[in-house]
Amino acid sequence: MQRIRLRYTKRGRLRFTSHRDFQRAFERALRRAEVPMAYSAGFTPHPKVSYANAAPTGTGSEAEYLEIALTEARDPETLRVLLDESLPAGLDITDAVEARTSGLADRLTASVWELRLDGVTFEDAEKAVEAFLAAETVEVQRKTKNGIRTFDARSAVADLVADRPQARPQPDRPLDNACAILRLVVRHVTPAVRPDDVLSGLRAVADLAPPVPAAVTRLAQGLFDEESGTVTDPLAPDREAVTAASPTAAATASATAPGTGSA
Repeated sequence: MQRIRLRYTKRGRLRFTSHRDFQRAFERALRRAEVPMAYSAGFTPHPKVSYANAAPTGTGSEAEYLEIALTEARDPETLRVLLDESLPAGLDITDAVEARTSGLADRLTASVWELRLDGVTFEDAEKAVEAFLAAETVEVQRKTKNGIRTFDARSAVADLVADRPQARPQPDRPLDNACAILRLVVRHVTPAVRPDDVLSGLRAVADLAPPVPAAVTRLAQGLFDEESGTVTDPLAPDREAVTAASPTAAATASATAPGTGSA
Protein backbone atom coordinates (compact mmCIF):
# COMPACT_ATOMS: atom_id res chain seq x y z
CA MET A 1 0.00 0.00 0.00
CA GLN A 2 1.31 3.43 -0.99
CA ARG A 3 0.50 6.57 1.00
CA ILE A 4 0.45 10.01 -0.61
CA ARG A 5 0.30 13.29 1.30
CA LEU A 6 -1.34 16.28 -0.36
CA ARG A 7 -1.46 20.00 0.28
CA TYR A 8 -4.55 21.84 -0.93
CA THR A 9 -6.12 25.30 -0.80
CA LYS A 10 -9.49 26.95 -0.11
CA ARG A 11 -9.62 30.18 -2.09
CA GLY A 12 -12.15 32.81 -3.05
CA ARG A 13 -15.80 31.94 -2.45
CA LEU A 14 -14.87 28.35 -1.68
CA ARG A 15 -13.58 29.51 1.69
CA PHE A 16 -17.22 29.20 2.74
CA THR A 17 -17.36 25.47 2.01
CA SER A 18 -17.55 23.30 5.09
CA HIS A 19 -15.14 20.45 5.74
CA ARG A 20 -17.92 17.97 4.91
CA ASP A 21 -18.49 19.76 1.58
CA PHE A 22 -14.80 19.42 0.77
CA GLN A 23 -14.84 15.73 1.69
CA ARG A 24 -17.64 15.08 -0.79
CA ALA A 25 -15.91 17.10 -3.53
CA PHE A 26 -12.60 15.33 -2.93
CA GLU A 27 -14.13 11.85 -3.02
CA ARG A 28 -15.78 12.72 -6.34
CA ALA A 29 -12.40 13.90 -7.63
CA LEU A 30 -10.84 10.58 -6.61
CA ARG A 31 -13.41 8.74 -8.70
CA ARG A 32 -13.03 11.07 -11.70
CA ALA A 33 -9.24 10.72 -11.62
CA GLU A 34 -9.59 6.92 -11.30
CA VAL A 35 -7.27 6.83 -8.31
CA PRO A 36 -6.72 3.22 -7.09
CA MET A 37 -7.89 3.94 -3.55
CA ALA A 38 -7.63 1.56 -0.62
CA TYR A 39 -10.94 1.16 1.23
CA SER A 40 -11.85 0.47 4.82
CA ALA A 41 -13.41 -2.87 5.80
CA GLY A 42 -16.97 -3.35 6.99
CA PHE A 43 -20.50 -2.99 5.65
CA THR A 44 -19.96 0.58 4.39
CA PRO A 45 -16.41 0.80 3.00
CA HIS A 46 -14.94 4.29 2.68
CA PRO A 47 -11.81 5.44 0.84
CA LYS A 48 -8.88 5.68 3.21
CA VAL A 49 -8.42 9.45 3.48
CA SER A 50 -7.00 11.10 6.61
CA TYR A 51 -7.66 14.81 7.04
CA ALA A 52 -5.45 16.88 9.33
CA ASN A 53 -6.57 20.01 11.21
CA ALA A 54 -8.98 21.49 8.68
CA ALA A 55 -9.52 25.27 8.69
CA PRO A 56 -12.86 26.58 10.04
CA THR A 57 -15.68 27.28 7.59
CA GLY A 58 -15.47 30.83 6.25
CA THR A 59 -11.67 31.06 6.38
CA GLY A 60 -9.44 30.75 3.35
CA SER A 61 -6.33 28.60 3.38
CA GLU A 62 -3.17 28.03 1.40
CA ALA A 63 -2.06 25.12 3.59
CA GLU A 64 -4.52 22.29 4.20
CA TYR A 65 -3.24 18.71 4.38
CA LEU A 66 -4.54 15.19 3.91
CA GLU A 67 -3.21 11.70 3.29
CA ILE A 68 -4.60 8.98 1.00
CA ALA A 69 -3.81 5.27 0.80
CA LEU A 70 -3.50 3.57 -2.60
CA THR A 71 -3.58 -0.09 -3.63
CA GLU A 72 -1.22 0.58 -6.56
CA ALA A 73 1.82 2.84 -6.73
CA ARG A 74 1.40 6.17 -8.52
CA ASP A 75 3.73 9.06 -9.25
CA PRO A 76 2.81 11.81 -6.72
CA GLU A 77 3.10 14.69 -9.19
CA THR A 78 1.02 12.95 -11.86
CA LEU A 79 -1.60 12.17 -9.23
CA ARG A 80 -1.58 15.80 -8.04
CA VAL A 81 -2.29 17.09 -11.56
CA LEU A 82 -5.14 14.62 -12.12
CA LEU A 83 -6.81 15.47 -8.81
CA ASP A 84 -6.33 19.21 -9.30
CA GLU A 85 -8.05 19.02 -12.69
CA SER A 86 -10.95 17.11 -11.10
CA LEU A 87 -11.64 19.70 -8.38
CA PRO A 88 -13.36 23.09 -8.79
CA ALA A 89 -11.19 26.19 -9.06
CA GLY A 90 -10.39 27.39 -5.56
CA LEU A 91 -9.92 23.89 -4.21
CA ASP A 92 -6.45 23.41 -5.65
CA ILE A 93 -3.97 20.59 -5.00
CA THR A 94 -0.64 22.40 -4.79
CA ASP A 95 1.77 19.74 -3.53
CA ALA A 96 2.06 15.95 -3.33
CA VAL A 97 4.71 13.68 -1.85
CA GLU A 98 4.94 10.01 -1.04
CA ALA A 99 4.68 9.45 2.72
CA ARG A 100 8.03 8.12 3.92
CA THR A 101 7.72 9.18 7.57
CA SER A 102 5.07 8.87 10.27
CA GLY A 103 3.16 11.46 12.24
CA LEU A 104 1.99 14.11 9.78
CA ALA A 105 -0.61 15.35 12.28
CA ASP A 106 2.09 15.61 14.96
CA ARG A 107 4.00 18.04 12.74
CA LEU A 108 1.05 20.46 12.53
CA THR A 109 1.73 22.35 15.75
CA ALA A 110 1.18 25.95 14.62
CA SER A 111 -0.44 28.06 11.90
CA VAL A 112 0.37 31.36 10.22
CA TRP A 113 -2.75 33.45 9.57
CA GLU A 114 -3.45 36.67 7.69
CA LEU A 115 -6.37 38.79 8.89
CA ARG A 116 -7.54 41.58 6.63
CA LEU A 117 -9.37 44.29 8.61
CA ASP A 118 -11.28 46.51 6.19
CA GLY A 119 -12.34 49.83 7.71
CA VAL A 120 -9.51 49.75 10.29
CA THR A 121 -6.51 52.05 10.01
CA PHE A 122 -2.99 50.70 10.36
CA GLU A 123 -2.36 52.98 13.35
CA ASP A 124 -5.38 51.65 15.27
CA ALA A 125 -4.44 48.06 14.49
CA GLU A 126 -0.85 48.63 15.62
CA LYS A 127 -1.97 50.09 18.95
CA ALA A 128 -4.33 47.16 19.53
CA VAL A 129 -1.57 44.65 18.76
CA GLU A 130 0.77 46.35 21.23
CA ALA A 131 -1.89 46.18 23.95
CA PHE A 132 -2.61 42.51 23.21
CA LEU A 133 1.05 41.49 23.33
CA ALA A 134 1.66 43.46 26.50
CA ALA A 135 -1.10 41.62 28.36
CA GLU A 136 -0.17 38.52 30.37
CA THR A 137 -3.56 36.94 29.71
CA VAL A 138 -6.46 37.86 27.45
CA GLU A 139 -9.62 36.02 28.38
CA VAL A 140 -12.21 35.50 25.67
CA GLN A 141 -15.45 33.57 25.48
CA ARG A 142 -16.69 31.18 22.84
CA LYS A 143 -20.01 29.43 22.55
CA THR A 144 -19.65 25.63 22.40
CA LYS A 145 -22.13 22.76 22.39
CA ASN A 146 -21.64 22.58 26.16
CA GLY A 147 -22.31 26.27 26.69
CA ILE A 148 -20.13 29.38 26.99
CA ARG A 149 -16.43 28.63 27.55
CA THR A 150 -13.86 31.14 28.80
CA PHE A 151 -10.17 30.68 28.00
CA ASP A 152 -6.92 32.59 27.50
CA ALA A 153 -6.24 33.61 23.91
CA ARG A 154 -2.87 35.25 24.64
CA SER A 155 -0.80 32.21 25.62
CA ALA A 156 -1.22 30.46 22.25
CA VAL A 157 -0.08 33.49 20.22
CA ALA A 158 3.59 33.18 19.28
CA ASP A 159 3.66 36.33 17.13
CA LEU A 160 1.28 39.08 16.06
CA VAL A 161 2.15 42.08 13.91
CA ALA A 162 0.19 44.80 12.12
CA ASP A 163 1.01 45.66 8.53
CA ARG A 164 -0.26 47.83 5.72
CA PRO A 165 -1.98 46.21 2.70
CA GLN A 166 0.20 45.28 -0.25
CA ALA A 167 0.52 47.69 -3.15
CA ARG A 168 -1.39 45.29 -5.39
CA PRO A 169 -4.78 43.82 -4.43
CA GLN A 170 -5.02 40.06 -3.98
CA PRO A 171 -7.88 37.91 -5.36
CA ASP A 172 -11.18 38.49 -3.49
CA ARG A 173 -9.48 41.13 -1.30
CA PRO A 174 -9.44 44.49 -3.14
CA LEU A 175 -7.71 47.48 -1.62
CA ASP A 176 -9.57 50.37 -0.04
CA ASN A 177 -8.61 53.53 1.84
CA ALA A 178 -8.83 52.17 5.40
CA CYS A 179 -7.39 48.71 5.79
CA ALA A 180 -4.94 46.95 8.10
CA ILE A 181 -3.40 43.51 7.82
CA LEU A 182 -2.63 41.37 10.87
CA ARG A 183 -0.15 38.50 10.59
CA LEU A 184 -0.63 35.96 13.33
CA VAL A 185 1.32 32.87 14.39
CA VAL A 186 -0.70 30.74 16.78
CA ARG A 187 0.21 27.43 18.39
CA HIS A 188 -2.24 24.55 18.15
CA VAL A 189 -3.24 24.08 21.77
CA THR A 190 -6.27 22.74 23.66
CA PRO A 191 -8.69 24.44 23.62
CA ALA A 192 -7.85 25.61 20.11
CA VAL A 193 -7.31 29.35 19.72
CA ARG A 194 -8.72 30.56 16.41
CA PRO A 195 -8.19 33.86 14.59
CA ASP A 196 -11.66 35.05 15.63
CA ASP A 197 -10.66 34.43 19.27
CA VAL A 198 -7.67 36.74 18.78
CA LEU A 199 -9.99 39.34 17.26
CA SER A 200 -12.21 39.01 20.34
CA GLY A 201 -9.09 39.55 22.46
CA LEU A 202 -8.17 42.68 20.52
CA ARG A 203 -11.67 43.98 21.12
CA ALA A 204 -11.36 43.23 24.84
CA VAL A 205 -7.97 44.90 25.41
CA ALA A 206 -8.13 47.77 22.89
CA ASP A 207 -11.76 48.09 21.79
CA LEU A 208 -10.75 47.22 18.22
CA ALA A 209 -13.95 46.34 16.36
CA PRO A 210 -13.76 46.13 12.54
CA PRO A 211 -16.97 47.44 10.91
CA VAL A 212 -17.08 44.41 8.58
CA PRO A 213 -16.06 40.78 9.22
CA ALA A 214 -12.34 40.13 8.81
CA ALA A 215 -11.12 38.18 5.78
CA VAL A 216 -9.06 35.37 7.32
CA THR A 217 -6.59 33.20 5.40
CA ARG A 218 -4.24 30.51 6.68
CA LEU A 219 -0.91 31.00 4.93
CA ALA A 220 0.97 28.04 6.43
CA GLN A 221 0.84 25.37 9.07
CA GLY A 222 3.48 22.99 10.30
CA LEU A 223 6.00 22.42 13.07
CA PHE A 224 6.74 25.52 15.13
CA ASP A 225 10.46 26.28 15.48
CA GLU A 226 10.94 27.86 18.91
CA GLU A 227 14.37 29.30 18.06
CA SER A 228 13.43 31.09 14.83
CA GLY A 229 9.73 31.58 15.58
CA THR A 230 8.85 30.21 12.13
CA VAL A 231 6.48 27.48 10.98
CA THR A 232 8.22 24.81 8.91
CA ASP A 233 6.91 22.78 5.95
CA PRO A 234 5.37 19.53 7.29
CA LEU A 235 6.03 17.70 4.02
CA ALA A 236 9.77 18.46 4.04
CA PRO A 237 10.76 15.29 5.99
CA ASP A 238 8.99 13.13 3.39
CA ARG A 239 10.71 14.92 0.50
CA GLU A 240 14.07 14.53 2.23
CA ALA A 241 13.42 10.81 2.80
CA VAL A 242 12.53 10.33 -0.89
CA THR A 243 15.67 12.18 -1.98
CA ALA A 244 17.86 10.20 0.41
CA ALA A 245 16.39 6.90 -0.78
CA SER A 246 16.78 7.63 -4.50
CA PRO A 247 20.60 7.21 -4.78
CA THR A 248 20.40 4.02 -2.73
CA ALA A 249 17.69 2.59 -4.98
CA ALA A 250 19.63 3.55 -8.10
CA ALA A 251 22.80 1.92 -6.77
CA THR A 252 20.93 -1.27 -5.90
CA ALA A 253 19.37 -1.46 -9.35
CA SER A 254 22.74 -0.94 -10.98
CA ALA A 255 24.39 -3.61 -8.85
CA THR A 256 21.72 -6.22 -9.70
CA ALA A 257 21.46 -5.44 -13.41
CA PRO A 258 22.68 -8.17 -15.84
CA GLY A 259 26.32 -7.86 -16.81
CA THR A 260 27.30 -5.60 -13.90
CA GLY A 261 28.93 -8.30 -11.80
CA SER A 262 32.69 -8.69 -11.52
CA ALA A 263 34.48 -10.88 -14.03
